[in-house]
This record gives sequence, structure tokens and C-alpha cells, in this order.
Amino acid sequence: MVDKSKYKILFNVESPEDIRSFSTTELKLLSKEIREYMIDVVSQVGGHFGGGLGAVELTVALHKVFDTPVDKLVWDTGHQAYPHKIITGRRDKLPTIRKLNGISGFLKRTESEYDEFGAGHATTSISAALGIAAANELNGEENKKVIAIIGDGAMTGGMAYEAMNNAGFTKKNLIVVLNDNQMSIAPNVWQISNYFNEVIAHPEYNKFKGAIWDLTGKLDQFGDRVRKVASRLETGLKAIVTPGMLFEALGFRYFGPVNAHNVPKLVKLFEHVKQLKGPILVHVLSEKGKGYKPAEGHSAQYHGVTPFDKVTGKMLKKKNGLPSYTSIFGKALIEIMEKNNKVVGITAAMPDGTGMKLVQEKFPKKYFDVGIAEEHGVTFAAGLATQGIVPVVAIYSTFLQRAVDQIIHDVALQKLHVVFALDRAGLVGADGPTHHGTFDLSYLRFIPGMVIMAPKDEAELRNMLYTATEYKDGPIALRYPRGTALGVEIKEGFEKIEIGKAEKLVEGKDIAILAVGSMVNYAGKAADQLRKDNIQCELINMRFIKPIDKKMLDEIASKFDKIITIEESSIVGGFGSGVLEYFNEKNYKNDILRLGLPDKFIEHGTQAELHKILKIDTDGIIENVKAFLNNKTLTNKAVV
Repeated sequence: MVDKSKYKILFNVESPEDIRSFSTTELKLLSKEIREYMIDVVSQVGGHFGGGLGAVELTVALHKVFDTPVDKLVWDTGHQAYPHKIITGRRDKLPTIRKLNGISGFLKRTESEYDEFGAGHATTSISAALGIAAANELNGEENKKVIAIIGDGAMTGGMAYEAMNNAGFTKKNLIVVLNDNQMSIAPNVWQISNYFNEVIAHPEYNKFKGAIWDLTGKLDQFGDRVRKVASRLETGLKAIVTPGMLFEALGFRYFGPVNAHNVPKLVKLFEHVKQLKGPILVHVLSEKGKGYKPAEGHSAQYHGVTPFDKVTGKMLKKKNGLPSYTSIFGKALIEIMEKNNKVVGITAAMPDGTGMKLVQEKFPKKYFDVGIAEEHGVTFAAGLATQGIVPVVAIYSTFLQRAVDQIIHDVALQKLHVVFALDRAGLVGADGPTHHGTFDLSYLRFIPGMVIMAPKDEAELRNMLYTATEYKDGPIALRYPRGTALGVEIKEGFEKIEIGKAEKLVEGKDIAILAVGSMVNYAGKAADQLRKDNIQCELINMRFIKPIDKKMLDEIASKFDKIITIEESSIVGGFGSGVLEYFNEKNYKNDILRLGLPDKFIEHGTQAELHKILKIDTDGIIENVKAFLNNKTLTNKAVV
């Protein structure tokens, strides 16, 4: 897969220990070869790309200076950590990244001793690193260094500032590296800061500063007083012209900004701050996609990639011609907004991933990107709703988990009309357990007054979105999967769906299958094949997880002894649990089999691979139906 002969130094590095004796020239060559290796591999297998290219020299410098894994590196999210994986013994496994049974696309404690803290969601690193620093103190190991590496995008999340406020107060020994690629924080703000920092970093300024310090050091007590005055002047100047003002106000000593692609300078700076006590913030400026021309300046496109032509940068993945659920959602929302001027769109730093980019282009004044701050986004939507606005909050299922309290306290408790559009519901594939949308049915279903829908196809997605914006009685959510739609006919306009009303798709007499969302298609194919074996399944598209169609359940209970529920969600507290709860209330004695995702974290692999392993694809449903009718139970394997 990779021509090793062109690499002079990379394949001699098996651990960070191997680079600690490297000269500056060797560190530069290693950085060049890591970047080239990333391009070689990711162009063939896909994966997160731009962030890692921008963090190569930073990673090399950190492992050069700090005694990892004794000293702890805590990476935020993990998108930028491919170079870290390459240096820490996983170079040869990089071609397996994000593949079934391969290494994770994020940091993972069970994968390497160098992965001190795993995360796929942003803004966790400073809190975790502060906890590790506090533990070091409790364990009498204050000499161990703890370094959090966080991107500027993650610094839009409130948890980062909660952690920094606490770190500044407790004065624990902690180094935070802000890897600023100037993409998520407004460019004009950072460009102004960079301009003034060039003044402070100018050699003549530092030469003058050094001369003052040397002179005053010879003047005993008078010199000390002059130094204090000079320090206050410098602090005041920094407060005016550098972004360090905020961080120093939070109790951090601020260093930077520094060129993140200058290995010698990074090594020198880290050697210096390594000796210091208390909270330190090192601000480095990097370029996302650094070293690969097609990715430079196209950060969104090359953040995460499918296989691509290494020479041209052109993506190689061939699409089947069908649109994604995401794009269908975005286009439908625009149609609705054209007719209803009260509808607005909200996303949390994911305009492309949620389809909100289309809304941003069409209705810029009705589009709100709150940054990586899901909690704020939900309460912001609640505020809008109090004034008669209809906010559509489009957030990945896995990320909306972060705002459960806000959904309960700020939205549902006040019966506010907020529409939640949960993209990437169910298994998402290569990103694995941090990104699978497996818990939304469970964490939304217990909330009083919440309506939850799941469309069987793209046409129903459009109608559910329209229904949600027209609903007036409180919060309402719809969840839909990642990937391409089914290709069903989409009629012009929208049809309102009766809240809580299921849909019978196939009549049968042997067994009933109650399916929701993405599982309806699999179940329909299974029912067609089972009919050839003289097994007649009645298939119900339940559509609503809450309120559940009790009339339909009564009918099914009276007609069938055996009933299967199927959902692409955790079976703990999900749709199947809702059916069981109702049957228990009514004292029905039907035999019910729940199919769905087991009570385990599901690892990465393609969606098709995971569906097959978990027996929730067409073949798996057929197996389950036959076994259930024969009073047998299949093993629902978990990918763990």
C-alpha cells in the first residue's frame, strides 16, 4: 500500500523515545515524512485529514520535549491526532483506521498507553487534563506534566472556559496548547491579534526588553521596583494587543502566538514552559491541511475525506446518484422557510454536516451557528420560541446528548415549540461509538410532552419536518440516518402527518413486525422474502415513538401471538421498551421480541457491516423471524 523505500527516517520510529535524541534537522525530516505518510495512507482509505496535517510539527515537538507516556498528552476530539498515532507505535496500523476491527479514528484508552483520554466530542480536554493534574498532586507525582491540546473550534464550547476558570482558581500544574488554525474563531478577530503579536515578537522589541531586564537586575531593590513597573506596562500592552488578555484574566500565563510549523521554535518554547508551575497557555498558529495544496484553504472539504487521488485531490468515492438524507432535509427546510417566515435554522458548528449550509446561503439572517455549544444552542432556541419564532435545531444525534438538561428544563418544562432534527441517528459507521446516534430514542422518550418521529424514507422525512414546524403544542423531534436516501418518489409540496398515527404497510397473519425509521426498509425486504417461504408478516411503520399509536398496538395484540419490534437504537429505554410498557399496562400476554442495538458500545465499521453483525439487516431479520416462530433465540452479537 505504501512504498517504504522513499522514507528515510519514519520507519525507524517505533515510539516517542526514538525521537528524543533527534537533531533539529532530523525532526524537520520526520515532520515532512509523517505528513507524506498521512497523505499516502488517507488518500487510499479515507479519514480525518486536514486537522492532522496541521498538527504534525506540534505533535513532534510535544513528544520530543515531554516524557510521554509518563507525561500526559490529552488531545481534544482526536481529529488532529493521526500524527500522534503514527509516532506512538501505530504507524503500520494506520491503513486500518476507522475500518472494522482496525484502529479508531479518535483517541482510545484501550488502544494505546499514549492515549490518556478518549474523546470524539469536542471541548473535553482541559477538564480531563485538569483532573489528571489534580490526581498527580494527590498521588504525590507533581513532577509529571499534563498537556491539553485543544483546537480553536473547541474553544467555542463553554466547557473549555469552565475548565479554565477552575484551573486558574486551583493553580494546578497544567499546560494548555491552543492549536489555532483560525477557522472556527472569527478570522478578523484573530488577524488583528496576530498583527499586534508580530510587534511583540519582533526581535528589536525583545532585545530592548532583555536589555531592561539585565540592567534592572543589577540595581538591587530599586531594580526590583523598576521591574515591577515594567511588568505592569508589558501586561497592559499585552492586554491591549494580544488574545492573551482573556487567558491571563482566567489565571493562565500566556505564551504566543507561535508558528505551529516551526519545530525548533516549538521545542524551545516547550522546554521553557516545561519548567514552570501553575496553569500555562501556549497559543500556536497552524494551517489546516498544511503541506497538501488541495487541502490548504479548503478546510471544510478536507476535514474528513473519502479516498482521493493524491495528485489532484479529487475524491474517488462514486455515489449512487441518490441524494443524502442531510441534503433532503436542508432543501425541505428551505421550502418550508419560504412559506413560513417564522421558521429559522440553528446548528452547532456543523452547517455542512446538517444541511444547514443551504439555509445559510438562502436565508443568512434566519441562520444561526452557535459554535460547538449544543447546550447554548438549545436554550437559545428556547428563547426564540418564547417570542413566536419556530426554531429548527439541526444537531447530530450523538451531539444532542450534550444538551439533555436544556431540552428538559428550558424547552419541555415550558412546553416551547422547538423542532429537533437529529441527523446521523443510528449507526454512523467509521466514526464509531463516539458518533453513533444510538441513545436519542431513550433520552428523548422519557421527557414529558416530547413528540418523537422517525421517517421510513426521504418523502416521509419531508412530511415529518413540515408536520414538526406546524405543530404548536411543545417540543417535537425527528431522527434520520446518515447516508443516501432510498430513491422514492417525492411529491411536490408537503402533507401533514397525524401525530401518533402509525401506518400499516403489509397485511399478514403469522407474525407482526413493528418497525421505526431506517429499519422499515430492511423489514419490508425481509417480509417480501419470508412470504416466499409461506411466512406472512404484517409490517407496521410505527412512525411515532412517542406518542405511540395505542390503537394500532391494541389491534396487533388481538391478532398476533408473536410480535417483533425493530429499531436502530439502543433497546434499553427505546421504541421496543415503549411497546413493552404499554402491553404491561394493558396486561397483554403476547410474546414480544425486541431487535435493535444491544446494551453495549458499538465499535466502528461500515453501516452495512455493523447491521449484518447485529442481525438487524434484511438477512438478520429473516433469521430472527424464523427462529422466533420456532421458539428459538438468536445471539445478537455486539461489536465491542
